[in-house]
Amino acid sequence: MLYAGKRLLRHARDLLFHGRGLHLVNGNALVARLLKSALDRKVRLLTDTPVRELLRDGERVFGARVESAGRLIEIRTRRGVVLACGGFPHDQQRIARLFGHAPNGTEHLSAAPKGNTGDGLRLGESVGACVESDLTHAAAWAPVSRVPREDGGFSGFAHLMERAKPGFIAVRQNGQRFVNEADSYHDFMCALFEATEPGECPVSWLICDHRTQRRYGLGWSKPFPFPTARYVREGYLFKAPTLVELALQCGIDAQQLEETVSAFNLGAELGHDPLFHRGESLYNRAQGEVLHGPNPSLGSLRRGPFYAVKLVPGSLGTFAGLNTDACARALDEHGAPIPGLFAVGNDMNSIMNGHYPSGGITLGPGMTFGYIAARVLAGQADEGNQPVDMSFSKAEEIAGADERMRSDQEKLSGVCNEKYT
Repeated sequence: MLYAGKRLLRHARDLLFHGRGLHLVNGNALVARLLKSALDRKVRLLTDTPVRELLRDGERVFGARVESAGRLIEIRTRRGVVLACGGFPHDQQRIARLFGHAPNGTEHLSAAPKGNTGDGLRLGESVGACVESDLTHAAAWAPVSRVPREDGGFSGFAHLMERAKPGFIAVRQNGQRFVNEADSYHDFMCALFEATEPGECPVSWLICDHRTQRRYGLGWSKPFPFPTARYVREGYLFKAPTLVELALQCGIDAQQLEETVSAFNLGAELGHDPLFHRGESLYNRAQGEVLHGPNPSLGSLRRGPFYAVKLVPGSLGTFAGLNTDACARALDEHGAPIPGLFAVGNDMNSIMNGHYPSGGITLGPGMTFGYIAARVLAGQADEGNQPVDMSFSKAEEIAGADERMRSDQEKLSGVCNEKYT
């Protein structure tokens, strides 16, 4: 309580004097430090300046035509262009082509920024680059709930943490569990896709009792001391005094839900989940509640009122992207580098071939290949701690690394195809 109180007071002070919170951690801190480094080096950042097309001289990309304040401006480069536009989590046309559960492109709700609409991939394709369409998974799946906005639309809240806490279960419309709720968000959605019959919409419900909601919150609904009335009124949070009434509100099989919760409670109080072995892995336990026993991830649902949130298919980002080589150079349909064009981040095809071995599997490669692309473009590289000539005309000399990377990818793919434990 003391720690939370200090944090809230600091946040209130920041809002009063600066208009926003200044306590930056995790990804916010990383981006803030990168931004400061750019500003310290007098890098010019152009906001509200969409790229309309890439400029080419023959096959070579040498700049871009952008729109700023209603005017088209040509920006010419000496070395090349790097595409880093965040993939396509809100590109409905590409979603419809690559996501089997979203045939119309509208059935998927990503938690990624709304501006990530696939611009980088379309720009790359316009000059001959190719987007990979045959990955194990086209995105980093995550269960997402629909949070109503004041403008009448919805934003996506990704359920990453609370599922593993004691007192939560997830069921489908039939009232049955289908997954170890404490496993990763990506695995959670893979299990939901597998459990969904053809023609059905892959949705589920995350359910808890009053004690659990007050301690951990449920999705966008905050824990104690924040009231739940607003979330219920807006239709985000479903609340009922009994499980049967909750099931009727949500369209869940009421009798089966009661049976499911009863069986779950018996095992949870003994610290055992015979159906999905929840809480047995180190990952499950780390995500649970260390102060709770006998199993940090298992707790019964006993005291009403009961709460539920509807989970729909979503993602944190996309894996399918432009094919590149080991230098982050975009490749054409024949596997040849397109002169002057690079792709990094989620615009670059997944180096894990669409597998998700751990969190950060897009951030790590994004920073790594961003660095590699910068070194190539700057004409620099480390070789025995000595700078060498890496001007673009001589970059072909390291093309041999391409085959080594492809070989490594094949080995990784073979490893990733094995079930992680």
